[in-house]
Amino acid sequence: MSKTIIISNRLPVQLRINDDGLTAVPSVGGLATGMKSVHQGKESLWIGWSGLTDENTPPELEKDIDKALAKLQCVKVTLKAEEIDKYYFGFSNRTIWPLFHYFMEYTEFELDFWKSYEAVNQKFADAILANADEKDTIWIHDYQLMLVPQMVRKEWPEATIGFFLHIPFPSYEIFRTMPWREDVLRGLLGADLIGFHTYDYERHFLSSVRRLLNLEVSFNDIFLENRVIKVDSFPMGIDYNKFEQAAQKNAENTEDNKSDFQKRLDEHKKSAPDTKLILSIDRLDYSKGIAKRLNAFEYFLNKYPQYKEKVRLIILAVPSRSNVPQYQLLKKEIDELVGRLNGEFSTVNWTPIWYFYRSMPFENLIDLYTTCDIAWLTPLRDGMNLVAKEYIATRTDKTGVLILSEMAGSAYEMNEALLINPNNFEEQANTLKEAIEMPKVKQMARIMFLQHRLKRYTVETWANEFMNSLKAKKESPSTVVSQKLSDAILGDIVKEYKGAEKKLLFLDYDGTLVDFHKDPQQASPDKKLYELLDAIHNQENTTLFLISGRDKDTFTKWFLPKKYNMIVEHGVWISRDGEAFKMMEQVKGDWMVKIRPVLESFVDRTPGSFIEEKNYSLAWHYRNTDPDFGEKRAVELNDTLTGLIGNDDISVLAGNKVMEIKSSNVNKGRAAVRILGEDEYDFVFAIGDDWTDEFMFQELPDEAISVKVGLKKTSAKYYVEGTKRVREVLNTFTT
Repeated sequence: MSKTIIISNRLPVQLRINDDGLTAVPSVGGLATGMKSVHQGKESLWIGWSGLTDENTPPELEKDIDKALAKLQCVKVTLKAEEIDKYYFGFSNRTIWPLFHYFMEYTEFELDFWKSYEAVNQKFADAILANADEKDTIWIHDYQLMLVPQMVRKEWPEATIGFFLHIPFPSYEIFRTMPWREDVLRGLLGADLIGFHTYDYERHFLSSVRRLLNLEVSFNDIFLENRVIKVDSFPMGIDYNKFEQAAQKNAENTEDNKSDFQKRLDEHKKSAPDTKLILSIDRLDYSKGIAKRLNAFEYFLNKYPQYKEKVRLIILAVPSRSNVPQYQLLKKEIDELVGRLNGEFSTVNWTPIWYFYRSMPFENLIDLYTTCDIAWLTPLRDGMNLVAKEYIATRTDKTGVLILSEMAGSAYEMNEALLINPNNFEEQANTLKEAIEMPKVKQMARIMFLQHRLKRYTVETWANEFMNSLKAKKESPSTVVSQKLSDAILGDIVKEYKGAEKKLLFLDYDGTLVDFHKDPQQASPDKKLYELLDAIHNQENTTLFLISGRDKDTFTKWFLPKKYNMIVEHGVWISRDGEAFKMMEQVKGDWMVKIRPVLESFVDRTPGSFIEEKNYSLAWHYRNTDPDFGEKRAVELNDTLTGLIGNDDISVLAGNKVMEIKSSNVNKGRAAVRILGEDEYDFVFAIGDDWTDEFMFQELPDEAISVKVGLKKTSAKYYVEGTKRVREVLNTFTT
C-alpha cells in the first residue's frame, strides 16, 4: 500500500537525552498540528532532522533514537554541526530568509553556504529514496528544502511530489539578485504541486519562472518538457477548536485553578479597570517589525497624551536564532528601546511597556489572549502570521480588536481586522486610538465574522485541501488532449512506416528540429541534423518536406544544396529536389508598407523585440523581451493590427514568442493538403511545435500521424517532450 511521506527540516518530535536515557515527545503546535490528519498510522512517515547533531548524539543511543522515532512514524536525517551552521544558520537563515522577506541589507551570498545547502538537500532526498517508494505521495515543506523535489524527481520520474513554502516568495526584482536563482526554481519545479499561503506569493513565483527560465505559464500551470506543474495558494489555518476550548476553560477557571500569571493580570485589571491592555507577540525577528512598533507606540503616546496611564503594551518576544548576528543586534536595539520608553513615560503608578523575552507555556499564552483588549501585530513581511488567528479564536466573549499589518499573509483573509501599513506611524497611532475607543457592539460584529471564517478553514482543512489537490493533479495531470508518444506507440509507428509503400513526412524546423535561439539567424542546422535528414531524404519511396515559417533566403542557404523538399513562409514558397523556390500561392505584399511602421513603433517601445521581414510577411519577435511585458505588448499589437487591417485579406498569426502578419489564404495546413493531393500516400507523418502547425494537424486526414512538440493543448494525436526526443523519434525511421 502506498504511503504519505512528509519531509521537513525538523521532525515533529522533541528528543531529550538525560541521565535516565532517551525520551521522545511529540511536538505541539505549528506544522505538527496541521499534519495530524495526514501523518497518522502506518500509512505515513515523517522524515527530518531530529534536532541532535552527530557530535551531540552518543553512539550507544543511535539505535534507541531510531526505535523511539519509529514508534512515532518518524525517520531521522543525520546532520553534523558544521552542516547546521552553514546549511541552516547560513544559507537558510542568512540568505533565503532575509531575501524572501525583502531585507536585502541582511542577505549574504556565500558560496560555502550554498554548497552546504545543496549537500544537505541531497541528504534529505537520499533519505526519501531510502525510506519511501516511487508510488508514495511525497510532501516536502519549506525554504530549507527547496532543491529536494527535483533531486527526488531525477531518480523517480513518476513520483507524486508536493511542495509548500511557508514564508513569502519575493517579487522577481528581489529574487533575481540571488546567484543561484535558476537552481532554486528548477529544484522547486521537481514538484507536481507547489503551494503558497497567498496569491501574491504564487504570482511572484510564476513571474520568476517565466522571466528566469523562460517557461510557458498558462494561468497557474507551468509547462516543463513532458510535465505540467500546478501552482496554487492555500492559506494555512489553525487548530481552531484547541484555542477556543482552551479559552472557554480559562474563563471557567475558579480562583484556585488560575495560573499565577493570570492572577497577576487580573490584579492589574482590578487596580486599573479603565486601562486597555495591548498585546504584541512575535518571534524576535527583524521581519516582525517590533522596533518600528515600539517607535509607533512612542508616536501614539506623544500624539494622544490623554491615553498615558490608560494603556499598557505587553510585548512577548520569543527568542529566535540567537547565534545569527542580525538577531543579536535586534535584541540589543529592542532592549534599549523598551528601556528608553519606559524611562521616558513611566510614572509612579504606571509602566507603559511590559516586556518578556522568553517562550511562554500554552496556558500562559491563553491567559494573554483572553485578557488583552487589543492585539497589535505589525510584521514588515510575514508568510501568514497565525498569532492573529489564535487571538481571534480565543475571544469567546466576542470582544477584542485586532490591529494587523497589511504585509502579513493572513491580512488577505482578515479584512474585518484594522489593517495598517507598519511603516506609517501616523496611521498606527490613529488606529490604536480607534481600537481603544471602539464600542463593544462594533467589536463583536467584527470578531464574529472573523471567527466564522477561521472556524471553517482550519489547519486540518488546509492540509486536506493540499493533499486532495495533489491527488487530483496526479489523476488529471493536464488539459493536453494528445497522448504521449511512448516507446511502445513509437514501435508500432515504426512498423507502419517500414511497411508503407509511399511515405510523406512534414517536419517543422524551429522548436522542432532545433531549439529556439535568441537570434533566429544563428539557429542553423548542425552536422547530426544534416545526417539525419539525409538518411530520411535518401530512403526509397519517401517524400520529406521541411515546412517552416522561415524565409526562403535562409532555407536556400542552409538546405538547397541538399536538394530537400521545402515549404517556407507558411506556404508561400516551395522548392523541390534542389530547384529554386517558386510561389505556391499568389499573394500580395503591398500591405506591408502600411503595417511595418506599426511594428517599428512596437520595437521602439519593447526592448529586445525585433522585426523579421520576409518576402510576403512580417514577423515581430519578442523572445528576447521580458516575458510578462512581451505578452502584454503582443496582446496590444494584436488589437492594434486587428483594427487596422479591417477587411483586408491579411491575418495575424500568434506563434511561439512571435506575431506574424501574412495573407489570410496562406498557412501550413493548406500547403500540406496540396502536397497530399499530388499522390497516393499510405503513411503520412507531421510534427511541429506551435500554433502555426495546428493548421497542418487539423487539415491532414484522420489516419495521418501528427505529433506536437511540448506539452500543450493541441489537435495532434501525440506529443513529445522536446527537440532531443524529436531527433530520437526520427532516428528510428532510419534504422
